[in-house]
Amino acid sequence: MSFNNPSREEIGRLLKQAGSIAVVGLSDKSDRTSYMVAYALQKKGYRIIPVNPTASGKVILGETCYASLQDVPEPIDIVNVFRRSEFCAEVARDAVAIGANVLWLQQGIISDEAATIAEEHGLIVIMDRCIKVEDAILN
Repeated sequence: MSFNNPSREEIGRLLKQAGSIAVVGLSDKSDRTSYMVAYALQKKGYRIIPVNPTASGKVILGETCYASLQDVPEPIDIVNVFRRSEFCAEVARDAVAIGANVLWLQQGIISDEAATIAEEHGLIVIMDRCIKVEDAILN
């Protein structure tokens, strides 16, 4: 599979339209990259929804953390993933199941299997890009 990320213009449009961003693998530790990225996005006005089974029920960045995407009681536009590549196919299946619009694998994360699963079900896929950096470049 020859994967190409959407254009910068398309990524900018997706970010502008995002009502909620579920951050899968969001840590409750403020020194972790997932926390710093989610914090920065939240400060820019994005609605962040933490998803992490080990922190389920905790409050992270003022938001209740859920064990899985299926446990989130509201629609999710972007599923932003901070998990190792071998776990991304499962996250892609979950993103499809909840009707997300975008599967976004953070910088350094590449999974052709996850991309195929998501794209076959109509999701837009972004891989190996930092959502915070893209937002800063485009906004």
